[in-house]
Amino acid sequence: MNNAILIIAHAPLASALRAGVLHVFPDAGPGILALDVPPSEDTEITRSHALALLADAGTPYALVLTDVFGATPCNVAQKVVDGVKSKLVAGVNLPMLLRTVNYRHEPLELLVARAMAGGTQSIMQVAVTAPQNQNRKANDQQHHDHSQ
Repeated sequence: MNNAILIIAHAPLASALRAGVLHVFPDAGPGILALDVPPSEDTEITRSHALALLADAGTPYALVLTDVFGATPCNVAQKVVDGVKSKLVAGVNLPMLLRTVNYRHEPLELLVARAMAGGTQSIMQVAVTAPQNQNRKANDQQHHDHSQ
């Protein structure tokens, strides 16, 4: 059975991340849950929404992903997870989420490790090769550099 994945994040990030996942994995919808936390919502209401989503997930096991450690979504999630049938990882990004969806059939402990690896391994500086930085042939008479 697949683990449920619940994203709890500042509105509208959770829904946007879920939409990104469904773009890549359109059949994953039922197991990917999103809870957008509005700025003025009482934390107990957010907590009750999260618990209701997990109860309706159809599986006792869930990975809960939040955006920022120490922020309201994470604080609520800490009150929702039990550390046994549900685990919490903060710092969600789309590569992390895609990795977890791809491996959500694995045991929860391994899924946590995959989430963390997917999130961190996807962070990299990308070299930008602009035309003005490319090597030119020595006899290229028609190339002109323009400054702005």
